[in-house]
Amino acid sequence: MPERVTRRRQGGRYHNFQRCGAERSLPAGSLPCQGGGGLHSASSKPPTSPSPPAMYSLLSACTCLCLHFLLLCFQVQMFVAEENVDFRIHVENQTRARDDVSRKQLRLYQLYSRTSGKHIQVLGRRISAKGEDGDKYAQLLVETDTFGSQVRIKGKETDFYLCMNRKGKLVGKPDGTSKECVFIEKVLENNYTALMSAKYSGWYVGFTKKGRPRKGPKTRENQQDVHFMKRYPKGQVEIQKPFKYTTVTKRTKRIRPTNPS
Repeated sequence: MPERVTRRRQGGRYHNFQRCGAERSLPAGSLPCQGGGGLHSASSKPPTSPSPPAMYSLLSACTCLCLHFLLLCFQVQMFVAEENVDFRIHVENQTRARDDVSRKQLRLYQLYSRTSGKHIQVLGRRISAKGEDGDKYAQLLVETDTFGSQVRIKGKETDFYLCMNRKGKLVGKPDGTSKECVFIEKVLENNYTALMSAKYSGWYVGFTKKGRPRKGPKTRENQQDVHFMKRYPKGQVEIQKPFKYTTVTKRTKRIRPTNPS
């Protein structure tokens, strides 16, 4: 018995639909129905999905693009970081580092205290600012510790170093290798010099009007107690190298010989 075929108009065209049966044979070119009693178009096709190789190539392309994007972001961050580098931090770190390779520079002078009106004395383990000009205990050997402004101060007569302990007290020590014996020279706007401890930042070498040492925590850079002036010992003049120059003779105008006419 022939199958019942219905014609239904959709979109201006007629399409043939066949009713599916469980025991009926389907004609050639038709597709099986998913439901037992539903209608199915013979001309429709199931949706096609991309093949696995195409999926793998798409994923690899996306991964490659992501990696390139991350690399570009990293390069931009590195460039911005280099632009924001503060060179002063590098100079400060190098200044704090000790220089054990370069040749040490020794200078001999006195440190005149602005408050006491006398000079710093290294009397063994005791430190004061009561020395007169030319006093043997007031003669100090100043040794550079780095290429920056860090120095070590030693009494020429006693061979004791000027140091500041953890309590901020000025003491003399026979061994000056400790960080407590290193000071940073600061030249102030009024042409005075301040000595700040390299180990205890913000603590300065200072003296009272009577020449007694002040403790480091009670000192400030703008106080007159921490202002000093470098002076050469009495009778000693600063060694100055003569200025060398070369004489240049004045260039004369060259006279060209004239041809007799």
